[in-house]
Amino acid sequence: MEYDERLALFRQTRLNPFNRGDEEDGPQGEARSELFSGTRTHSSDRTMDLGLAEDHFSRPMGSFVASDIEQLKLAIEECKKLILELPEHSERQKDTVVKLIHLRLKLQELKDPEEDEPNLRILLEHRFSKEKSKSVKQTCDKCSTIIWGLIQTWYTCTGCYYRCHSKCMNMITKPCVRSKVSHQSEYELSICPEIGLDRQDYRCAECRTPISLRGVPSEARQCDYTGQYYCSTCHWNDTAIVPARVIHNWEFEPRKVCRSSMRYLALMIPRPVLKLKEINPLLFNFVEELVEIRKLRQDILLMKPYFITCKEAMEARLLLQLQDRQHFVENDDMYSLQDLIDISSGRLSCSLTEIHTTFAKHIKLDCERCQAKGFVCELCKEGDILFPFDSHTSVCHECSAVFHRDCYYDNSTTCPRCARMTERKGPPDYDA
Repeated sequence: MEYDERLALFRQTRLNPFNRGDEEDGPQGEARSELFSGTRTHSSDRTMDLGLAEDHFSRPMGSFVASDIEQLKLAIEECKKLILELPEHSERQKDTVVKLIHLRLKLQELKDPEEDEPNLRILLEHRFSKEKSKSVKQTCDKCSTIIWGLIQTWYTCTGCYYRCHSKCMNMITKPCVRSKVSHQSEYELSICPEIGLDRQDYRCAECRTPISLRGVPSEARQCDYTGQYYCSTCHWNDTAIVPARVIHNWEFEPRKVCRSSMRYLALMIPRPVLKLKEINPLLFNFVEELVEIRKLRQDILLMKPYFITCKEAMEARLLLQLQDRQHFVENDDMYSLQDLIDISSGRLSCSLTEIHTTFAKHIKLDCERCQAKGFVCELCKEGDILFPFDSHTSVCHECSAVFHRDCYYDNSTTCPRCARMTERKGPPDYDA
């Protein structure tokens, strides 16, 4: 670790503001001279002596007594004072910064032992799994401080990915967001439905901490999804795409949302819960890509009966190409937020067109059994075999017979197939 990085880490993680002291007499002055006696040597090939070679603060057999922690706290305070008093960028200051880091790690190890921590804990519908990663880049969702993976035990909820220290778990008040997704799979469809801080009694909508727009006693941060205000502990200025803005404005710019909204939106993003033709049918008049995707989905639904009765298609598992968007083979009007994001970026159009081409090739060229299920236009009795998903065809709404589009709309008579079916049924028996 470079000196500047060590010094920055020291300043970021300090427990209390420094109090510069000029007196070194008494027990504390003697403790300081004894503590840092190993840092007074100077040579070109200097070996860094951290004063921990004898491991004075290692864990003995049995439990710690309070004096061990008090001695560490005293040593840390002396380190903090000496760092400010030593010349900037001097070798002694560098050594002292490193010593301070090690002392704090030792203190944290005493305060947060890992003994007898269960691998799985269930709390407020969270299923917390003990993490084995030693990464220090995670942040506790409860206390908003860094999780030091090397020495601290921490857990992650397997449902909503809520992370926290082991010592913070008993203070958690937020239930698992996945349970809300399971019981209430719907979005807030009003754009930033603000109700005002007065309706919230000038308190955080989640933890009820006093807040205000002036930042006293705590800053009020608005969530663009719920429209409510939150404290800085519940709202970290995370950003997410807001469904209401997408549906009403076709706007995909990420907005600031609170932590619980961010998790909820992340879990909801693949769920097909948006019925656009009911929520905002005018959107299809202004977004051409939506019309294209709707036509491709309608064609795929028309192809589905061919595949579920074709042995070769079942063996090739063609429909599994849409396993990530299972709703595409069930209906043509439900969309997920991820669908709309991919439509806007153009990714969905490319992938769905490729799948559509593969499906059509199997039915019209590769499989004789599927070809045999095609139609001949009974109005003109000319041309190639027709399929209901062809772009130049029309389908009878009564019997599903397929005709050339021009023939179907130019014909003023009824559908020939419907006429035959009516004739077979015979005239209605009015006497009965």
